[in-house]
Parts: sequence; structure tokens; C-alpha cells
Amino acid sequence: MGATSLRPLWLLLALALPGSASATPRIVAAEELRPQARHERATDLILRVIAAYHYESKPVDDRLSSRILDNYIDNMDSNRDFFLSADIRHFEQRRHSLDDALKNKNLTPAFEIFRLYRQRVEQRYAHARRLLEQPFDFSVNESYRFDRRETDWAETEAALNETWRKKVKNDYLNLKLAGKDPDEIRATLRSRYERARTSVFQFNADDVFQAFINSYTTAVDPHTSYLSPRSSQNFEINMSLSLEGIGAVLGADRDHTVVQEVIPGGPAELSGLLDAKDRIIGVGQGAAGGMVDVIGWRLDDVVDLIRGPKGSVVRLEILPEETGLEGRSEIIALTRDKIKLENQAARSDIIELDEGGKLGVIRVPTFYSGLSAQARGKDDYHSTAKDVKRLLTALRDEHCDGLIIDLRGNGGGSLLEALELTGMFIEAGPVVQTRDAEGRIEINLDPDPDIVYGGPLAVLVNRHSASAAEIFAGAMQDYQRGVIVGEPTFGKGTVQNFIDLDRIVEDPEKKHGRVKLTIAQFFRISGGSNQRRGVVPDIILPTAKYSDEHGERSLKGALPWDAIKPARYARANAPVENYAVARERHQRRMGQHRLFQLLLEELEAEREAENRKVVTLLEDRRRAQREQRLAATEEFHNAWRAEQGLPPLPARAAGDAALPEEAEETEAQDVLLEETARILRDLIALAR
Repeated sequence: MGATSLRPLWLLLALALPGSASATPRIVAAEELRPQARHERATDLILRVIAAYHYESKPVDDRLSSRILDNYIDNMDSNRDFFLSADIRHFEQRRHSLDDALKNKNLTPAFEIFRLYRQRVEQRYAHARRLLEQPFDFSVNESYRFDRRETDWAETEAALNETWRKKVKNDYLNLKLAGKDPDEIRATLRSRYERARTSVFQFNADDVFQAFINSYTTAVDPHTSYLSPRSSQNFEINMSLSLEGIGAVLGADRDHTVVQEVIPGGPAELSGLLDAKDRIIGVGQGAAGGMVDVIGWRLDDVVDLIRGPKGSVVRLEILPEETGLEGRSEIIALTRDKIKLENQAARSDIIELDEGGKLGVIRVPTFYSGLSAQARGKDDYHSTAKDVKRLLTALRDEHCDGLIIDLRGNGGGSLLEALELTGMFIEAGPVVQTRDAEGRIEINLDPDPDIVYGGPLAVLVNRHSASAAEIFAGAMQDYQRGVIVGEPTFGKGTVQNFIDLDRIVEDPEKKHGRVKLTIAQFFRISGGSNQRRGVVPDIILPTAKYSDEHGERSLKGALPWDAIKPARYARANAPVENYAVARERHQRRMGQHRLFQLLLEELEAEREAENRKVVTLLEDRRRAQREQRLAATEEFHNAWRAEQGLPPLPARAAGDAALPEEAEETEAQDVLLEETARILRDLIALAR
């Protein structure tokens, strides 16, 4: 049983496989979209497996049926661009009957809804292509709401036509502001709309079945899912290959492909050019290959375009997160490469503060295990515990005053490695408790009674620290072994496992796929779970205000927080009575720290851009807004550089759409890590 990482299938998004997105897609005929006998058998198996093994199996009743319908509609039309309110009223007759349909293996309602969705997609994109033949007047003072997730469904086709008129006009304006001529704009948008339509018409019966069943599984909990035989096969292929590509986790957000995570050690992370929440809107092959517009594409097709052999170049046109959806795009070039484990491995550094104090830092990007290499007899394998132990030995020779374990962005990994790492800082004792679906509780112990490091300790976490990282941080807090600093963590306190449905039923054709199932929950030794709440730091940094809606607590249907009986353990008794004084000193410093204030201003600007749902369709005003945002970003970079003693950025040429390359140097100083060092220094001084 492992502390499952949050990384989805698309972590291996750029494997050295031939791309398939350029192949002629097969259009599935409407009459093929019917439930098959294998789908009925799989439905029965999935219901039985979830009922028997899920950690908190919910009854398949009217309440679950309502959530299934909402999930299914949302998966197809989350932005309310296709269905009319009359369609939604028609679907309402299914609201409290989908549970009975599932139990009776009646999948006809799901396929009927999808076939209507296909019709609406066909109608909308046909209308969009007709709109391209008309002129647009960008001197008219009107606006377009591009985020319609919280709006009412359109009552009439005329109302939806008006929404699409503004959508197409906005798409046209974005390309016009990017410097494209009218013929190029229309050609790009025709291709974009046809590709978006084709993506939906490629869905076959297995795809529809998977989409509907996942509307059921995610109604049970957001980490339980179904993989069709094809998806399951792709998963096996990907997990058996070496990590080669650009090193990024991708997800879909309406029409856009979004970077969910940049993998440590990959080309994207090493280049510094791609960040989480950036949107990929175009992909080009090689240093000069044509850029393919990928807005509206299926995620797996975008992945196929990005895939390629090691050493080859892929160019990505991105909308940086800080500019928002309507900002200026940038084109970056990345060389595909193997994601080297040594670049993901734990690494150390030393911080020497100007005001005195020498602190060691160990950055742990993930909890990786070397069990397979060890089993093959290799002595030079990497593992989190082995590497951290070596780094601790080296830091001891540097006579550091204290140690910081940096877990920011650590999405989890091996439970065994989390147990071993915890054991380096405590004497023998429990680390984490696990409760399964039967209510049985297992206490996971420190596997080694030796303490490798017994000195002052701080653990730095953020909203992306999850699963195994939360186990380590929670144990350090419960044992009062060190101070936890940063933001409340992700809040993933559950365990998942795969069940192959073809092993349950005899079927030589292997047609049933597999289920990823939540089978257990982690609990801290103090009794509470990390689920939803995460680990709440002893000293919370001001950046935490921007993580309120992040993590497990933001996921629909996430399992609730819970608690069990505490385990028996002896606290190490860190001087927690000094935390209040250290917190007060920290707050006083932050009020006077110019770089920290600049960081908060930048985060506030990013939040405003992310929360923006409406844009003007006045060309002059849109140009002015873009220039204003770019100028504000430039001002931020120059102020930050001034605080670091760097020269200002070179002046931009008139109409230049991007900041110069020197801007990449701007945020080299890690103010959050340095402030954690000052907090630890204060605690060391207070304890004397």
C-alpha cells in the first residue's frame, strides 16, 4: 500500500512514441453509439467492486443519481456552450432514475444524452463557421463572458447564437491582436472549430461508456475512476517506459490544455520557461515547424503532438498564467529529454543569513523508491531516505545551526520512504495510521530506531505538498519535532489501488478495463486525518491567502475529514511555547520586507487575472488593457530586480509583446525559504 501521488496518467506526456494526432481521425457514425454487451458486464463488475472494496462506498440511490447526472452534463458542457435549457429540462426526467438504470445495466439513457450532445456540437460549430464569413466591428462597445460555468443555460437558440457570435468575435480579436492577417485568422479559426467538432465525433461507444461510468465513480469520490481497455492499455505502456519528454502534467480546462505540474528534473523545469497553470494553445515541431493551433482539442491529441524522440525540439505557444486567458501569448522551445532521476532526487544547500545564522536545507521534490534497482543488485540506486541520509551526513560536517526540509510541490510517492525519512528525526514509534474499508486500523511504525539528525528542524510546505509529504509533515508536527512553516497542504488523506476487472471474470478478450479505487484512509498518530484539511502550519505564511480554494477541499465529492483514536507516542518536545514569539517576529519582518510585498502583489494580480470572467470586445480598449498588464508585470520585475541589486530590464521596443529574456532572472531569490530560515534562527535563539 503506497501514499499515492497526485500525478495523473499524463505525467508521461512526451514519451518517445510516434504521434498520432496528425493521422486522419475516424468519425464514428451515430448508429455505432449504442451500449454493448461488454459494457453491461463491466457495469455489473464495477458496481460490485465498488460496493465490496471502496473505503466509503455510497449507496446507489436517488441522491447519487442526481450527482451522476450533474457530473455527466458538466463533463460534456461545463461552460454551457452547447445545450439549451430545454435540453436540461429534458434530462431532468433522468435525475432520480440513473441509479436504477445502472443497477439494471441499462446504459441507454447515457448514450441518448451523448447523441444529443453530438447534435448540439455539430450545430454550434456549423454556426461558428458561418459567422466567420461575416465582418466584425471592433469599435462596438460590448463584452464577452468567456467563463459561463455559473450562468443560466440559454433559453433559446437565438440567445445561444448571440453568445457564439461574441465567442467567435473574441477568438478573432485574440488572433488579430497577435498580429495575424484576416485570411490567416479565418483559416486558423475554421481549422480550430472543425478540429473541436471532430474531437467529439471521434468518441466511440467505449469512450461514451467510460465517460458515463466516470460520472458515477467521481460521484462516489474524486479519486475513484474507471479506465476502459484502451485507456488501461495506454496506462500500462506509459508506466513501463522511461520518463522521456518535456516533463509536465497536463489537464483540460474547457477549450484549453493547462499545465498542472512541472516535473522536477524534466526539460520544462530545467528551462524555467513553463510553469503550472500556463495554458498551451499551440504546438510546433522542430525549430521552425508550423505552429498547430490546439485550442478545443482533446487532451490526448495534444499529448500526441507533444510526444517525440529524445533530443528533438518541440515549440509550445503558451498563455502564461499571470497574463490570464486574454493576455499575450509566448512561444517557447523545449528539447525533449529523459527525465533523469538524479534531477528529481533530494538535494541540499546552505543558507547563510546576513544577520547571522547558518542553516542547512534539504529539498525533497518527491518520495521516490529504489526498490526495483535494489532488487536487481545495484548499489548506486537512489531513494529518498538513502539520499537524505547522505545529505545529512554532509551537512553535519558544515556545522549548520539547524535544518530545513523543503517539501514544497512534493505530491507524494512511496509510503515506505516517508516512514524511513520520518524515522531519521525521531526515536522508535508510530508514524501514520491506516484504516481500510472494514474498519481495520494498521499502525505504520518507524522502521529504524536510530536518529540521524536530532537538532533544530523546520519543515516548509505549500498547497501542493500532498499525500506522503503530508504524512511526514504531520508526524513532525505531532511529535513536536520541529516547526511547520508555509501554507496549509493539499489535504489528500486517502489511498488508491487498481483492480483489473478481467481478473474477476474469465474473458480471453480482456474487454472490461480496470478500476482505480479508494481503499483506505490515512490518519495522523494524533488521531485526525489530513483529508481535506491538510497539515496546517504552526506559522502560516501570508501567501496562504491565495490557496483557500485549492486542494482536496475544492474537489466535488471529496471524502470528509475524520478522526480515530490516537496512537501511543512520546513527543520530542520542541519548544512550541516559543512559536508565538517567532510568529510575531515573522509578521513584523513581513510588513517591512519589500520583496515579500512585491510577491504578494504579484499573487494578487494573478488571482485577479484568474478570476476574470468577462472581456471587452473593443479593440482599442483590449490593446490598452494588454499593454497595461504587460507594463505592470515589467514594473514588478524591475522593482524586484532593484531589491536584488540587478539592473532594470532592457527597454521594450514599441509594440513588443513580451518581456526580454532577462526577466527570467528576476525571481531567483527564494524569499519564502529565506524567511523560513529566519523563523528557525529565531526559534534556535529563543531556546537557548
